Amino acid sequence: MNQYSRVNRHLPLRSVRTPHSVKTVIASALGIGMFAVLSACSSVSNLAKERVAQSETSIQQAQQTVGKSEHGAVELQQAREKLSAAQNALAKDQQQEAERAAAQVHLYAELAVAKSQSAEARKGANEVLASLDMLRQETERTTPTQR
Repeated sequence: MNQYSRVNRHLPLRSVRTPHSVKTVIASALGIGMFAVLSACSSVSNLAKERVAQSETSIQQAQQTVGKSEHGAVELQQAREKLSAAQNALAKDQQQEAERAAAQVHLYAELAVAKSQSAEARKGANEVLASLDMLRQETERTTPTQR
């Protein structure tokens, strides 16, 4: 006789499973499953809220970059409209729509920044070209008199 058989010898004998215990196990399993599903839904909601909050930050950063420039202003306005749509979707518990709109906010904000930076670069390039033209004209003017 081993140690386990000695312990079990003192326990009263029960049926292995009764209909009541099966129902309890099934109810417990369903309860745990429902809890897991609800937990998963709430984590998606938190993720959607976080993405919408990040999109607000994207707009603020884009606004700082664009400043009062007219280049990128239209895209920045579109980003604000998408942010409003994302916030409305969150209020209506439409998580997928909120995440989709938040992603579009990021894209419009990036586009606004890109257009603004492109315009600044173009302006700088035009200034350099204008300086080169002036230097070329000065060179042509001084060259014939020196001959």
